[in-house]
Amino acid sequence: MKNCTKNKQKLNKNFSKKEEKECGNMAKPIEFGIGFLTGRTNICNIINYCYKDMIEQMKKYPEPVNLTIFILYDLDYQHTKREEFYTLKDDVYKKIQIKYITPEDIEEEKKILKSRYNLTKNEVNLFLGKGYARARNSIMYFALKRKIDYLFFWDDDEYPYANIKGADGKIIWEKQDNLLEHLNVITYSDVTMGHRCGNMSPVPYIDFGEDSIMEHDFKEYIDAVSNEAVSWEKVQDMMKKDENGISYAESDITEGKDKIVLKHVGMKNWLLASGICLNLTHLDKIPAFYNPPDARGEDTFFSTLLTEAQVVKVPTYHFHDAFLKYPGILKEKFPKRFEKMELNSKSVGERFLKASIGWIKYKPLLMYIMQRQTYLMDIEIAKEKLKNSIDKINAIFPESDFLCLVDELEKYDENVQEHYREYLKTNDVWNRIKIKIQEEGIMPEN
Repeated sequence: MKNCTKNKQKLNKNFSKKEEKECGNMAKPIEFGIGFLTGRTNICNIINYCYKDMIEQMKKYPEPVNLTIFILYDLDYQHTKREEFYTLKDDVYKKIQIKYITPEDIEEEKKILKSRYNLTKNEVNLFLGKGYARARNSIMYFALKRKIDYLFFWDDDEYPYANIKGADGKIIWEKQDNLLEHLNVITYSDVTMGHRCGNMSPVPYIDFGEDSIMEHDFKEYIDAVSNEAVSWEKVQDMMKKDENGISYAESDITEGKDKIVLKHVGMKNWLLASGICLNLTHLDKIPAFYNPPDARGEDTFFSTLLTEAQVVKVPTYHFHDAFLKYPGILKEKFPKRFEKMELNSKSVGERFLKASIGWIKYKPLLMYIMQRQTYLMDIEIAKEKLKNSIDKINAIFPESDFLCLVDELEKYDENVQEHYREYLKTNDVWNRIKIKIQEEGIMPEN
């Protein structure tokens, strides 16, 4: 794609009307995609309330930009009906290209990959489908078919706002140019990622003590389920009594002073699943997503393969509403204070249990990849800590059965080598698809 060179070199320059017109005439519009994979219908609220701002952000960019929103929905996640994902405003369809990726679309694409790319049924099922990683791969694949240059993943529980604590302790809310900040950088990098504020993880706030759970027992549990994103140190920081479990945005970042090129991605730095943007014009630098069956960790295993990519952390935030307690933020009805997500709510317990299951299912593979030499010893330590703490965890969530985690950890440990082979095979399939794309210059059409 022949974009205006001087615009790439001087992204923050104030262009004259004449220069903008000249550059617009010579440049093919940038194709920018936004990918939503979701099982929750509140995705429609995010798009309905944010689409005008999406368009306005693209107008600020010195080159013409076309927007396409990809929506891949999972009807099984919350047993929703298909029509619930089709409640976008008429004006959204008029202003932005919308591409739904249906289960039927995916099955049809699998047939095409098998027939034209000589892939087996098992191979295409590893790469395309539902589930966190395969859904991301599916969106990435359909974005390539639409000739998207840059693809931005946006989670269904995140809003483009930053909560900053003022000098008087009051919350200051700032709208974020989340798409524009990524677009300003992704043109000369391979992957970009933003920042998160709000609920950093679905770990509830706990007042430790004999009436609840002792701190050392909860630490044992967190150590057992821990991963690159969840650790006892992070949980301790989150549970500062004056913060109610909420992380605040840093003003230096919101003011654009923090733009960092990450090194050692997958070893010292990890990507978040949302707020990341992929440069699909640098396809050789983009790996596939993978997670073990029914697990999380798709962004983690993606990160482990970014050894040759330039990854840049850009100065923009998403507010993470992990328990979906603040949907009014989309309407700019901002909370003046944050509630503690405490233990007296069934929904909080169920959300924490689901997250814990997702974490425990990918913990063995992450340990196997990152610390192979000590894996057998480390996994036994994790099992022991889980067994020591699980009864106490179950006691404080009487309506949620955490005991299943013990069996899940055993099962995923037993299958870790199989999952490792799948992790490698998924990227082998993706690499074969990329070679075909580069040879043919286009994606296969139906």
